[in-house]
Amino acid sequence: MRLAKLPKFLTALTAVLAGAGAVLAPTTAATAAPAANCVTDAKLVPSCGVLWGGAAGGFTSTPRDQALKTWEAASGRTASLFHQYHKGDEAFPTKAEIAMTNDPANPRVLLLNWKIAYGSSWAKVAKGEQNKRIDAFAARAKAYGKKFFLVLNHEPENDVVAKKGSGYEAKDFAAMYRHTIKRLRSQGVTNVVNVVAYMGNEKWMAQNWWADLYPGDDVVDWIGLDSYVSVEKGYYHFGGFADLLDRKPKGGGLGFYDWAVTKHKGKPVMVAEWGAYHRVGRNTDKSAVYNGVVAELQKRPAIKAIVHFDTKKDDQGDRDISIDSTKASLAAFKKLAANPIFKVKIG
Repeated sequence: MRLAKLPKFLTALTAVLAGAGAVLAPTTAATAAPAANCVTDAKLVPSCGVLWGGAAGGFTSTPRDQALKTWEAASGRTASLFHQYHKGDEAFPTKAEIAMTNDPANPRVLLLNWKIAYGSSWAKVAKGEQNKRIDAFAARAKAYGKKFFLVLNHEPENDVVAKKGSGYEAKDFAAMYRHTIKRLRSQGVTNVVNVVAYMGNEKWMAQNWWADLYPGDDVVDWIGLDSYVSVEKGYYHFGGFADLLDRKPKGGGLGFYDWAVTKHKGKPVMVAEWGAYHRVGRNTDKSAVYNGVVAELQKRPAIKAIVHFDTKKDDQGDRDISIDSTKASLAAFKKLAANPIFKVKIG
């Protein structure tokens, strides 16, 4: 999550899943509350239901594993996906992350964001200048052994420098992504499930370079996005869960969800970050957003995972995205978390 100052706030609280009138019609297996065994396959796609995930303690000094456990206790459900963030030469999965996935009573899978080009550039990574960094990660990934999700430079739209030779053009992101995944495969890494995670903001989706970001179906396993909605009427991106999913590019065109299911048919979609926010100190009930989640998921069967980002203050310190800012909000979120649609066994 990167929440920018207004008006650049467009860059971070908005990654978008659009297309309420989805191209794919809901199916019983994908949308009904699971009555039997929902399990994940080799690419961690559930056979039914939707994976439930969380990231907690953002922009605080609280250890993320401890923050997630506190969030799980408050919400009443273990997060099947444990979302963490890394950059550059940081060694991960960390001991704490590994321990979180070794708890038999609370099975979890890692969802790891990696800014591989930290201190470098997308273009330089694509040229092989960070192969040592990639190979070191490959060794750790193989040693870890378990399946996990890997996002390379989430929300790339915010980092694009649309200037020839910048090293951060949209095409450089795609090249960086392709090079990294192919390099990992050449090193024998088979337990990484690749996710490309967009912001999907209406401003960025309208840019003439936006399509150039996509790395290619052969190196992308899941299509993800980070999207948020306001519960303060009249404030930026006010609306319900449907609004969080259905924004479209400025000037018209396919919304994110419709783009994903038509242009990249068959790819599972992950809401890699989501939440409802109000300004700090202006506590507003978030129940309407939480109460609408399941019904909206049922209209969009390609969505196979949702991951809540929880924090009392965003990166600018003025927006509250926590589930418990009001008692009513927490009660509604606990009801959402208890829905059997999220009962998926990690296979």
